[in-house]
Amino acid sequence: MDDLREFLNKLEKEYEVFKVQKEVNREYEVSKIIDEHSKDLVIFEKIKDNDKRIISGICNSRQKIADAIGVDVPEISGMIIEAMNNPQPISEVRSISDNFQISKKPDLTELPIPTYYKKDAGPYITAGVIIAKDPETGVRNASIHRMLVSDQDTLGVRIVPRNLYTYHQIAEKNDEPLEIAIAIGMHPATLLASCTSVPITTDELEVANYFHKGQMKLIKCDAVDLEVPDCEILLEGEILPHERADEGPFVDLTDTYDVVRKEPVIKLLKMHYKKDPIYHAIMPAGLEHKLLQGLPQEPRIFNIVQNTVPTVKNVVLTEGGCCWLHAAVSIQKQTEGDGKNVLMAALTAHPSLKHCVVVDEDIDVFKSEDIEYAIATRVKGDDDVLIIPGARGSSLDPTATPDGTTTKIGVDATKPLNQLEKFQRVSKMDD
Repeated sequence: MDDLREFLNKLEKEYEVFKVQKEVNREYEVSKIIDEHSKDLVIFEKIKDNDKRIISGICNSRQKIADAIGVDVPEISGMIIEAMNNPQPISEVRSISDNFQISKKPDLTELPIPTYYKKDAGPYITAGVIIAKDPETGVRNASIHRMLVSDQDTLGVRIVPRNLYTYHQIAEKNDEPLEIAIAIGMHPATLLASCTSVPITTDELEVANYFHKGQMKLIKCDAVDLEVPDCEILLEGEILPHERADEGPFVDLTDTYDVVRKEPVIKLLKMHYKKDPIYHAIMPAGLEHKLLQGLPQEPRIFNIVQNTVPTVKNVVLTEGGCCWLHAAVSIQKQTEGDGKNVLMAALTAHPSLKHCVVVDEDIDVFKSEDIEYAIATRVKGDDDVLIIPGARGSSLDPTATPDGTTTKIGVDATKPLNQLEKFQRVSKMDD
């Protein structure tokens, strides 16, 4: 199942759905309602001056993401690791006409693209997955990027130095545009795969195909030489060489404004969409944003920590830490010092990580009150807290200095092995 509508039908049966029947303004009002129902699936049936629906919250909880890839919540990281290690080629490719009922010149005013906050530079596409190919090797990449609407066929795009950035740099050196496609309104498993940190030689859509049990289908674009996943809305275009425009301000993961930068420009060539298309809007700094950006980083931390302490049980980038700056790691402690070794490994594995807590396996890392309990009852500050000043941190951290450094903290909240009985939780004892 790689179709958003099929998954949406499943969500409507199993989760709280907030349907907005009244007419809503896409400037600020859509975002206000999404924020008020941050844990719900929200469906906007009527958008002012637009005939298309908006949905938000299809993957704003770990449980929804687990359902999308067919596992239980504690098994998400393991499933992502399996998919990253076993990408599956996709053989079935359909035509544009097989998938979309409307194909036309691009006109972004036809899409219900929200403006989320009053200081935003304008309307932003927040759930658009950009598909591109390496100009030298032909390897395909899929990744989510925020895109600022400039006019009916032009977007500014924020690109950080990863795969798409590299592709654009190669094309630009050759004085050529980089062909891209932008897919909006996709199955959450495909969205999740597009956020994974895989080698530049790995195709994220083949990672997605593992989630879809090898049943994924692609669509051959008309105006560019690319194949894309099933989606509600498809934009075809190019990232122009040697052209930059102001991008921002815009609210980032930490619920603070990112700075204005000169970023690349996309010129659209064609637009396609399904009958009664569903536009997916991800609320900036909302749970959907945090989980999609942060959750795929958990397997990377897990793998590196496991090389240090093989008995690691799970790794969680917590929602309270924006799924980016805070981690909790659960281990089966075997020797004294395991906790501190795990802390150093975790802080290295995810360079943006600012604070990390390591706990015993009787602590549920998916429950903040359990983590706080471990800190309250198992931490002695002068022995169990590591403070690392002057470390390279996240550009999203408001406390980071202009050169990007910050202070990192590790908390060893594990029980001392020579006093296990003293720290035994009575409520967790076997009958």
